[in-house]
Amino acid sequence: MRFAYLAVLLGCLAGALWLEPALRVNVLARWRRLLLTVVPVMAVFAAWDIAAIAAGHWSFDPRQTTGVLLPGGLPLDELLFFLVVPLCAILGFEAVRAVLRLPAGDE
Repeated sequence: MRFAYLAVLLGCLAGALWLEPALRVNVLARWRRLLLTVVPVMAVFAAWDIAAIAAGHWSFDPRQTTGVLLPGGLPLDELLFFLVVPLCAILGFEAVRAVLRLPAGDE
């Protein structure tokens, strides 16, 4: 159970990362664009989680996480969640767009 959170994140990545080479969606090749999309979201949700942890409204089971805590008591696993889940969503979006040959409006 110790690494349950990481196992879920790895499962999400396994389900989405294959789209990058298989459909040539180029999400990872455009890493600057990806970071500009994901980092602000990570910052907002990390701050939200830290505030909820401090207020006693939110907690994480230390038996299911790595045990690595960031400032504010935020588990590393949770911060990785804010990277992995948007990445998987973007990969999925770009895969559908590639298969259907739909423009995203930024070409």
